[in-house]
Amino acid sequence: MYLTDSIGDMLTRIRNALRVGDETVDIPASRVKLAIANILKDEGFVSKVEALAKRNKKIIRVSLKYGKKKKGVISVIKRISTPGRRIYSGKNAIPMIRSGFGLAIISTSKGIMTDSKARELGVGGEVICHVW
Repeated sequence: MYLTDSIGDMLTRIRNALRVGDETVDIPASRVKLAIANILKDEGFVSKVEALAKRNKKIIRVSLKYGKKKKGVISVIKRISTPGRRIYSGKNAIPMIRSGFGLAIISTSKGIMTDSKARELGVGGEVICHVW
């Protein structure tokens, strides 16, 4: 099976694991996916991110966070820019998600970062996903 949207696959794995109440989710590793997972950890959406080798395959193990009544901290994690439809945002048009309570993850020329960091640095780029 050939997968064209590996970031979309990562977000779907996280979404599915949250729905069934799993503590961790394993994702095939890449530098971009590791950067996205680390942003989710830094922003408090997941508790831990580990890069592991499992049977000669590199994986990222993401430990999910839950609140009261086993409700996931991540309510929505949504892919915005896809391989078939790229969505770019200039430095003056970076989206504000849920009045600042959510975040957009953006791939810029200075690396992958949150919407607030991109505004602070004055750079635009490809909007990867929205999380709240």
